[in-house]
Amino acid sequence: MNRKNRIEHDLLGEKEIPQDAYFGIHTLRAKENFPLSGLKIHPELINGLALVKKACARANLELGFLPSEIGQAIIAAREDLISGKLHKEIVVDALQGGAGTSSNMNINEVIANRAIEILGGEKGNYKLVHPINQVNLHQSTNDVYPTAIKIAAITLLHHLEKNIARLQGALQGKEKEFRDIIKMGRTELQDAVPMTLGAEFSAYAEAIARDRWRVFKCEERLRVVNIGGTAIGTGLTAPRKYIFLVIEKLREETGFGLARAENMVDCTQNMDAFVEVSGILKAHAVNLFKISSDLRLMSSGPIAGLREINLPEVQAGSSIMPGKVNPVICEAVGQVAIKVMANDFIVTQVCQNGQFELNPFLPILAHALLESLSLLIQANEIFRAKCIQGISANKDICAYYAHHSPGLITALLPYIGYEQATSVAREAQKTGKSVLEVIREKKLIPEEQLEYLLSPEAMTALGHR
Repeated sequence: MNRKNRIEHDLLGEKEIPQDAYFGIHTLRAKENFPLSGLKIHPELINGLALVKKACARANLELGFLPSEIGQAIIAAREDLISGKLHKEIVVDALQGGAGTSSNMNINEVIANRAIEILGGEKGNYKLVHPINQVNLHQSTNDVYPTAIKIAAITLLHHLEKNIARLQGALQGKEKEFRDIIKMGRTELQDAVPMTLGAEFSAYAEAIARDRWRVFKCEERLRVVNIGGTAIGTGLTAPRKYIFLVIEKLREETGFGLARAENMVDCTQNMDAFVEVSGILKAHAVNLFKISSDLRLMSSGPIAGLREINLPEVQAGSSIMPGKVNPVICEAVGQVAIKVMANDFIVTQVCQNGQFELNPFLPILAHALLESLSLLIQANEIFRAKCIQGISANKDICAYYAHHSPGLITALLPYIGYEQATSVAREAQKTGKSVLEVIREKKLIPEEQLEYLLSPEAMTALGHR
């Protein structure tokens, strides 16, 4: 044996483990078995697992199932894990077989070996603290892992809701700033009827406001957990007192309003709550994509495009075309949206493919769902800070399009009638004059009334007076 290694054994035999490693034989086998993606387990999932382990240790300690010294060492080791000091010891691939068992064992072994150190022992001396018999006491991967996913998701949902709120505020700021700028509305990419640029941004703000509310409410779908249910939700091998106490400890540790599922068999085998939450994230992604796409079109140019608005310039746009600046923030947000939609498909596939009392594909669900949350948190922030806040309007160009478009005549239809409106539109197209010029030349509407009808107030009023 290499002096820098230690020997550990499991049901399959023995393996050498690096002496300074906090992980053990179960983790090493998983690392060797699943060299799949190179993706790391999400930091919030690590923290979620550590929180569950601490709650379980506290419950077992209080009920006398763990000796005081060992229980306190496990709790202290968990603190080192959640602080990030030991995250590098979580080495199994994010994609793995076994419904999360490899992740759970990686956590168990790291906590056990750090607890052994705290007690003055050498790593691998599981007579002091055993990763299964003590760190995993009265637990199963099947109740620990989905509970930890929910804790991680709730944590990220809180961050996401705050960033969506800030994006909503930025859009509402632009709604106010642009409230007096007349522009041409478009349907099917063709001129429709006049509106204000402020009204355009008000619709964006409203869509994001709905997303904010959905995200805020969807936490409720994740609060029901199956911790204490052990292997299949029946609580087999766990004392009844522990099952009732551990959820209380978990509430204290997380600060979340978690509740033990009334039917833990259901909560262990059925993952539809994740489908619902992922669907809400997809809805938000759809809105982000639509808004970012509109902004790209409105800012197109600078000569051959619409050029109704200017997006902040954040970087040079081309390695061959001098002076070119691209709408890269909008494009990045669009790519995040596409990834979130793809992840929603993964979540859906995972949840429909559970069999009987367990879903074996939870690791890829965890990665997809938590990745979506993290991406959306960042996307909302850069969209707000690097794009929305810095948008400016080209008021004269917006007005030019509105005044020269045949669509303007629609706003005047109640006052001059359809046939006369058609005549004005045709003359404007034939002569190159604006619709407004033709109406004024023909004196079809008194100037004072015309000014009101073309005002931002009239353009955004509900109906006409």
